Amino acid sequence: MARPTKWRKIEYVPTSKYFVPNDYTQYLENLLKLEEIEAIRLKDLEGLDQVFCAEKMEVSRATFQRILISARSKIADSIINGKAIRIGGGKFTRNVCTAICRDCGHTFEDSFENFAQMKQGSYKCPKCGSINVYCNGRGLGKCRQGNCNRRGQG
Repeated sequence: MARPTKWRKIEYVPTSKYFVPNDYTQYLENLLKLEEIEAIRLKDLEGLDQVFCAEKMEVSRATFQRILISARSKIADSIINGKAIRIGGGKFTRNVCTAICRDCGHTFEDSFENFAQMKQGSYKCPKCGSINVYCNGRGLGKCRQGNCNRRGQG
């Protein structure tokens, strides 16, 4: 069984979501994921070292390399073959938080964005289903948002 995909941390979300060649007559496009855009931004635009880029995205160097190769391949295909580029999707987060269930004690990592569900009381522990879950802001030191230490209902 394959391991679940790890959250890829990004700092930049582009405002443009679609690029189309001037003479676009086809309906072919490449989907560029947001983590691929982040890899291109860090390595090619910022000119950062690959090891540092991987650390910033909180993935391994090999995973960063795979993301970068995929992004460059899609961009080259779009330029050479006149395809549009659509930006969106992927397994990304602006931050990763460590959560704890107060009922069963289960500790797990999740995307900071998913913790917005706590306000509605719909965020549940993946082990026991309790809504008594909170982001503790500690653990792996990844929780850097000031409002991340939100508590679940309980």
